Amino acid sequence: MTSSVDPRTAPYAGLLLRVSMGLLFLAHASLKYFVFTPAGTEKYFISLGLPGWFGLFIMAAEFAAGIALILGVWPRLIALLIAPDLIGAIALVHIHNGFFFNVKGGGWEYPAFWTIALIALALLGDGAYALAPTPFGRRV
Repeated sequence: MTSSVDPRTAPYAGLLLRVSMGLLFLAHASLKYFVFTPAGTEKYFISLGLPGWFGLFIMAAEFAAGIALILGVWPRLIALLIAPDLIGAIALVHIHNGFFFNVKGGGWEYPAFWTIALIALALLGDGAYALAPTPFGRRV
């Protein structure tokens, strides 16, 4: 199989993908914290049939994943570990609203794309300037 991936620019593609997703996770966690508030996030998760503390866990996980992705701390692993957060959002919140995200409650197009982008990052690599590259998937 031949590859058309440019080894000179691929690390910068990984950097761009990693940092943009990290910023999105920080924004998403900040929305839960500053707009919905921790108490409101807990109540929302309870309305989904989940324990309230799980909302706080998700908020913290999104914040930590955002920081880790931006800094490049095990980004391939972090991408795989945080992807279930978005899969859960699709399954529990957005799937019943339809595909497009502009509908009330948001459809599943955006979290699905975000999940695929996380998997793409895990496959692509850590990206340029990663502070702590992921300890798996390296060529020797």
